Amino acid sequence: MRLLLASASETRLALLRAAGLELEASPPRIDEEGARAALEAEGASPRDVADALAEMKAQKLADRNPDALVLGCDQVLAFDREVWGKAATPQALYEQLLRLRGRTHKLISAVVLYEENRPVWRHAEEVRLTMREFSDDWLEDYIARNWQTVRDSVGGYHLEGEGVRLFSTVEGDYFTVLGLPLLPLLNYLGQRGFIPT
Repeated sequence: MRLLLASASETRLALLRAAGLELEASPPRIDEEGARAALEAEGASPRDVADALAEMKAQKLADRNPDALVLGCDQVLAFDREVWGKAATPQALYEQLLRLRGRTHKLISAVVLYEENRPVWRHAEEVRLTMREFSDDWLEDYIARNWQTVRDSVGGYHLEGEGVRLFSTVEGDYFTVLGLPLLPLLNYLGQRGFIPT
């Protein structure tokens, strides 16, 4: 079966291709901010928000491609009982990272797999990240240097890049930080015979 990724994330696509999967990326257009706000207003947990957004993406693409396996993915940042998406401006990112400085937050990455236009598997994982203390000046310079590459990243950092310098500890799976619980996904695909094992 064709495998489609319902995401615009170059990182997710690269991870899956590096693992030997042949797939195409086709990001669906959904109102993520509106959906996130509605879910939060209903009292959904951060894990449920990530899962629901991943499913919305998978479902929209599966509706157009019922003969394909469709992967929907999403990641949210949970901090102080709030769910954060991507910062819209460098100033918004600066304010977010100031709030996270010296404190711990969570990244929750969810994936939902659709087969024959219905959900057949889902998984969500959580990582705890603690930011170190850093100066306001260093933070301004970090954002100026990295805005174009981190603007589409929840939290405004790439752990695989200079963003790693923001942290004192990271507890959890590296792939989950990058936005995809890769090992559980590969295990499922192998068990179902979608990929050779």
